[in-house]
Amino acid sequence: MSDHDRVDPAPDREPLSLTRRTLLRLGLLSVAAAAHGPLVFAPSSVAQTGKLGANLIGKLEGAEVVTNPALFPKSFKEAPQLAELVKAGKLPPVGERIGQDPLVIKPLREIGKYGGTWRRGFTGPFDTSNGHRVAQNDKLLYYDYTGTKLVPNIARGWEVSPDGKVTTLLLRRGMRWSDGHPFTADDFIFWYQDLYLNKDLVPTPLSVMMVAGKPIVIEKVDASTIRFVSPEPYYALPIVLASVWGIGHHARFGRSALGGFAPAHYLKQFHPKYVSETDLAKTVAELKLDSWVTMFKNRNDACRNADLPVVTPWKTTSPITTPTWILERNPYSVWVDTDGNQLPYIDRIRMTLGENLEVINLRAIAGEYDSQARHIDIRKLPVLLENQQKGGYRV
Repeated sequence: MSDHDRVDPAPDREPLSLTRRTLLRLGLLSVAAAAHGPLVFAPSSVAQTGKLGANLIGKLEGAEVVTNPALFPKSFKEAPQLAELVKAGKLPPVGERIGQDPLVIKPLREIGKYGGTWRRGFTGPFDTSNGHRVAQNDKLLYYDYTGTKLVPNIARGWEVSPDGKVTTLLLRRGMRWSDGHPFTADDFIFWYQDLYLNKDLVPTPLSVMMVAGKPIVIEKVDASTIRFVSPEPYYALPIVLASVWGIGHHARFGRSALGGFAPAHYLKQFHPKYVSETDLAKTVAELKLDSWVTMFKNRNDACRNADLPVVTPWKTTSPITTPTWILERNPYSVWVDTDGNQLPYIDRIRMTLGENLEVINLRAIAGEYDSQARHIDIRKLPVLLENQQKGGYRV
């Protein structure tokens, strides 16, 4: 789901049109694959058995990644706001923005509707995981909702050589960054050569970029193909790329100059290899930072820099350093549902600052959020259950 909104005194649009009721998750129910289909929730119905704890676990279910090209939609639709921009000549047609290899998601129960604002709470500039977990999924690979099977995500496919020394990733042809610039193998090579191998930016090698104490390298095969070459067998690399290990996830790790890929066309203006020392120093001074390294990492932070191009379903438009962290629909999102509707359905994610966890929980009880698990206190379960009807939510 998504919720975006510019920071202004005007009242928000209607909250989430997908559901009129707030949903609070306390870790008691199974969670649908929200990162893939920012649109679905797990049911609250549970099996009625006599086993201890049986009512704490719901049915395991979630959205699914469709990998059979024969089942891909043949045409595409988009949110009304984006359709208007296309008519005005401000955006290319939706099919051109998605590219030849859409990331097709089968929704949990039904096709959703466009519109609405997803209201949440966050605790400040260090609460980055609040966005990463619900709105900024750009891992190269992913686990399905069972947590047992690897599926494509930003990469459309992968292959490990029989000897385990070469892992080849196939990128999505025609995919673009959120500003419309092509997303290609060059963005991986830029990251590897100019960020990862730069000791000022990354002084210590990542353990997952080493095998038996020897480094692995990233090579470009063509515009939509890269390969990781290891000196020793590295059969686990696809698992690493689907996990949280510093590579394969730009939105989460870009602020540390990690992530596995980065928008070269944007970030070169902040790198000493591509701009003069004088121009670099001027930019550092304008941003009131202490060095080009600090400045580069700040500009590569998907939560703090609203100008940074991303490939996530939503992108930051009001940074996490403000009282209202806002992310809006990425017009170049490659996610689509099985009917060809470009995802996400929800217009924006609006997270309001809570001075402390007590404030966030009180706002949840008052029905001010649409879906929230992070920061909800399990010890308040009796109060949350008691106030469901009054607050217009369900636990």
